[in-house]
Amino acid sequence: MLKDGEKGVIRQRGEGTYAIAPHLPCGVVKPAQLRQLADVAEKYAVAELKITSAARIAVIGISEDQVDGVWKDLGMDPGFATGLCVRSVKVCPGIQYCRLAQQDSMEMGLRLDRTYHGMVLPSKMKMGVSGCKIQCAENCIKDIALYGTPKGWTVQIGGNGSARPRLSDVLVEDLDFDAAEEMVARVVVFYRENSKRERMGRMVDRLGLDSIRQAILGG
Repeated sequence: MLKDGEKGVIRQRGEGTYAIAPHLPCGVVKPAQLRQLADVAEKYAVAELKITSAARIAVIGISEDQVDGVWKDLGMDPGFATGLCVRSVKVCPGIQYCRLAQQDSMEMGLRLDRTYHGMVLPSKMKMGVSGCKIQCAENCIKDIALYGTPKGWTVQIGGNGSARPRLSDVLVEDLDFDAAEEMVARVVVFYRENSKRERMGRMVDRLGLDSIRQAILGG
């Protein structure tokens, strides 16, 4: 039996069935990829595909002996849906599509996804990017999140939607694009060096937001 994450699988309820979730950066998928997913699902008699809360499309109900063939036929990279790593970055439609957006969440999200998706850390990490303060990417329950305002980006840390939920805290506001991207890098480094195999929110509770802000921002 395969373990979670081995060959990109997610074990399902019952014996010998798995799901796989190809990586779709920021939930953007081209028509050709949708056709490929449908063709592969039909080839392997997959009854249903599941659109996940992380904006992936999971192929569910496959057997162990089908896993390699499904991945080969899809020709897509696995999404990191399990393990102690950065999961897919959740992103709202942003200024290209939404009239309310203040910043380019799609571009920011894609940059973060390219840098961090699958990065191994002391615990799992979820990121979100929203183009405005409505926060359609669910910033409030993400370990690291950004949302846009007319003045720039607000960076939040410490959100967690698990069995011990915690709302995120504002770390810093009004950053330009490059500064916000750099701030995420600094937060990730601080987390890697100071976490005790705990989620970001637990670390914030343990160390205190003010001390973390002081360490990351200085001054």
